[in-house]
Amino acid sequence: MGQRVCPWWLGYVLASPVRRLFQDPARLLRPYVRDGMTVLEPGPGMGFFTLELARLVGPKGTVIAVDVQPRMIAGLKRRLAKAGLSDRVDARVASADSLGLTHLHGQVDFTLAMAVVHEMPEPSWFFPQAAEAMKPGATLLLAEPSGHVKETTFASELKAAETAGFVVVDRPKLGRTQNAVLKKAA
Repeated sequence: MGQRVCPWWLGYVLASPVRRLFQDPARLLRPYVRDGMTVLEPGPGMGFFTLELARLVGPKGTVIAVDVQPRMIAGLKRRLAKAGLSDRVDARVASADSLGLTHLHGQVDFTLAMAVVHEMPEPSWFFPQAAEAMKPGATLLLAEPSGHVKETTFASELKAAETAGFVVVDRPKLGRTQNAVLKKAA
């Protein structure tokens, strides 16, 4: 991913329970994730959202968590093991030029792109890969930190998503983010 990738050590801060005061993973994800789903989470860091995704998909579901930083994935795997959720998450290191999702063609029900697309080489790099992995009609929640990502940058991300076959269906109020709920065209 791009030059602006979050440093691995910041993953500990981002996974802090204090973060729940303004971004509760359960409340944020419950409307989109159900038992048995296949969920994609690019840039999971050390798993602030991943653990809740694993709980929500249940024992029959799967979370595919991909990150370019081996230390983030290692930290995520430790947290998953401690929580007893390792069997529900395929946590892997992606390359700088591909998320490595081609084997998922049309299998993903939901994608969580939380504060990560701005770190990709280009939005036009990410959205086609996500669309290829997702089922027709699947949902993608795109959220970027409003203090870090300019409105014009977020608008260009939405344009790239549209070009890749996504349609904006909602703009929910999520604390401290610019966001959109996108559907993959059928």
